[in-house]
Amino acid sequence: MKKYFLLPVFLLSSLLTYSQIPGASAQTKGKGEISGMVLTNEGGAGVEFATVSLSLEDQLIDGTITDEKGKFTLGGLIDGTYKLEVSFIGYEKIILEEIVMKDEKSIDLENIYLSGAATTLDEVTVTGQRAFIEEKVDRMVYNAEKDNLAKGGDAADILRKVPLLSVDLEGNVSLRGSSNIQVLINNKPSTIIASNIADALKMLPADMIKTVEVITSPSAKYDAEGSGGIINIITKKNNLEGYYLNVNTGVGLRGSNLGLNGSLRTGKFGMTLGGFGRAFYNKAEVDMEQMTLLGSTTNLTRQFSDASDDGLFGRYNLGFDYDIDETQFLSGGVRYGLRSFKRDELQTTELFSDDQLTNSSLRDINSKRYSGTIDFNLDYLKRFSPGHEFSVSTLYSRTDENSNFVSDNLNTDLSFINSIKNLNDNLNKEMTFQMDYVRPISDNQIWEVGGKGIFRTVNSDYSYEFATSEGVFTPDLTSPAGTLDYDQNVTAAYTTYTLSTAGKFTFKAGVRWEKTHIDAIQDEVSIDIPDYSNIVPSFNVSKNFKNFTTLKLGYNRRIQRPWLMQLNPNVNAQNSQNIQIGNPNLRPELADNIELGISKPIKNVYLNVSFFGRSTNNAINQVSYPIDSIPGAIVTTFENIGKEKSLGTNVFANITISKKWTINGGFDLLYSHLEGQVRGENGTTETATNSGWNYGGRLMSQYKLNGGWTIQAFSFMRGRRVQLQGSRSGFGMYSIGLNKDFNNGQGSIGLGAENFLNRGWNVRSELVSPTFSQSSNMLLINRNIKINFSYRLGKLDAQSTRKKTRSVSNDDLMGGGGNSEGMQQEGGTAQRSGNRGARPQTSKKEVKKKEKESNNN
Repeated sequence: MKKYFLLPVFLLSSLLTYSQIPGASAQTKGKGEISGMVLTNEGGAGVEFATVSLSLEDQLIDGTITDEKGKFTLGGLIDGTYKLEVSFIGYEKIILEEIVMKDEKSIDLENIYLSGAATTLDEVTVTGQRAFIEEKVDRMVYNAEKDNLAKGGDAADILRKVPLLSVDLEGNVSLRGSSNIQVLINNKPSTIIASNIADALKMLPADMIKTVEVITSPSAKYDAEGSGGIINIITKKNNLEGYYLNVNTGVGLRGSNLGLNGSLRTGKFGMTLGGFGRAFYNKAEVDMEQMTLLGSTTNLTRQFSDASDDGLFGRYNLGFDYDIDETQFLSGGVRYGLRSFKRDELQTTELFSDDQLTNSSLRDINSKRYSGTIDFNLDYLKRFSPGHEFSVSTLYSRTDENSNFVSDNLNTDLSFINSIKNLNDNLNKEMTFQMDYVRPISDNQIWEVGGKGIFRTVNSDYSYEFATSEGVFTPDLTSPAGTLDYDQNVTAAYTTYTLSTAGKFTFKAGVRWEKTHIDAIQDEVSIDIPDYSNIVPSFNVSKNFKNFTTLKLGYNRRIQRPWLMQLNPNVNAQNSQNIQIGNPNLRPELADNIELGISKPIKNVYLNVSFFGRSTNNAINQVSYPIDSIPGAIVTTFENIGKEKSLGTNVFANITISKKWTINGGFDLLYSHLEGQVRGENGTTETATNSGWNYGGRLMSQYKLNGGWTIQAFSFMRGRRVQLQGSRSGFGMYSIGLNKDFNNGQGSIGLGAENFLNRGWNVRSELVSPTFSQSSNMLLINRNIKINFSYRLGKLDAQSTRKKTRSVSNDDLMGGGGNSEGMQQEGGTAQRSGNRGARPQTSKKEVKKKEKESNNN
């Protein structure tokens, strides 16, 4: 076993041997630093991954890339006259010469602005673009706005393409094999996410997603919720002066969509609005066989189902932001999401006892799920000085949900016999108050402190009705009925400290305290769940080597509290042989996570390799067992099974084959060991264990053609998934799309095809225990061809962009150097408005001359 743990060390040491910049000369280490911030001339946004090269006496001695804010710091410098070059694809190169360092005093170049450039190659205009995938110290970022294939889809279609994530056919998401995660939208939670992540993703249009952040090692500033990590979905926003209105629509064999969003920004006031609706229509075929052991009798159940699904999902939003003055900013918004899902299923069931057919039934099952979610938020930010901020944010969220089904028992000639109806009304409310304070201690140190209160209420009311005449229902007093009132209050406080050193180390350490109080009443009987407190530490360190190689190490502890679907005690007998029920007695699970990662450019390849381990106690998992009162039937519920340990690796790469053609992809490999208590023979409890490999991967390619045409292809594979009582097989998908931009990028039209060579997805699952076995096979028919169209109206003024923060963000502050003050800009020049550095001022004429010489070269 030791050789498997030595393998990561060997790979890391091998990669680090290539960490020197070619041509760099050795130098005596000093104490001086040169720092600055690289911004775009169009709007003042930070330029991430810009290349910064430093030369001394015409010898290249050091280099780095800018962080997510556009910051850079070059340390260990001696006295001398330096030359600095800043470049990024699609922008004019900036050269600053005669940067004189005396007495090894640090120099802050403040803001350096890059102007956009267009270079024509074979009649193709090449402009700067962000990579699909970016790696940061505590997270991985997928730039979804570059994904043309996702147009007309929802958030689940985007997440399938994100490294580290896996999304099943129902839209359930897992991160490195764990489905116990926290999903945020623009750094904020929502009750619809707490209720059902899969349905929440269907409400969010893919076209509105800018980036997806997979935070594998969250700092103490984030809620401790989500034992597997955090997924933060960032939607598109407009920070430019003016207005725009964008309409997008799509029609396909399996779904259609219509969206409208716009923005108005003038002076101190900005407003956004949007609406999106998506309808889908699928068919499914399910075969299931399960065997249960009751004493000496073996019961065998066989089921065959044909189903059709119809759904409608929508999301609407209205937001605003207002600058009270130069240092105070206010923002807020309201969002409404709706969900309507219907399934019509014809199900045949055959029951065998000791190989003899004892019963058969035919049922017409109509299930409906409706929900409406409304979120309100109001945020305030006070900026004392650059980087020195105090913020207050509030959020109110409410989800009303109805989940009902009607199951008609039919004769073979489809005539009516009787019917049952299940009614389940759920309410989920959440109120959040949060305060954060950020204080730079020096140019390379940041201190953060804050507090938070979350007040949640969950209500569930369920009952059954029975009908002997078609459509005439009366309460069924013999079937399960009841209520659940569940209040959960979480109080939290945190502090973090960030230090960046001249040796290109960045340390971020923090601790978070959370106290949870629960009041739960089921059927007017109190459930005894004691209060509990948790100390949640986190630690991240990264080291930037030469040649842009980055090594990082992170540790954190996470909590996973049960969510509504897991708590809901409604007895869902939609399938009479496969009954589902929640467990309001669930306790939270605790997970310790550690990861080690390295990222490195190798010629035209950007490679990232990470190794991780996770140990979970009190793990929440699904368990199944037979029902004595219903021959052949099993019940599935959630329980704190015991322990779960995982060890795995993620590898992904961006490959730039040419300026027109890029490929990115990767694979995930995870070994899991689960151990927990399950029901054995005669109702006794016994220990069950299961271990195995989980795997998955994805591959995407984009090629830019002449005349605004782009072609993209994508493939995804999710392998076998190990569960405590068995496993679930994997599935794969693929798609290809062609997109055309017209009218200077204001409009686009595209054609896409998904799974066009197959009838659909085929997924098989197997469960085994001492008292039952189950195997099922589901075919989801989803072959699809779609046409998408979008067009944008309006006028945006980049030069009038307001460069002030207007809303609260949970983005962690990483990298060295302090924030810079406002700068003046003109054309492609880089001119400082102050002279805090030690070098002489360079005139605009001199800078323009050097830019011209650089461009000619």
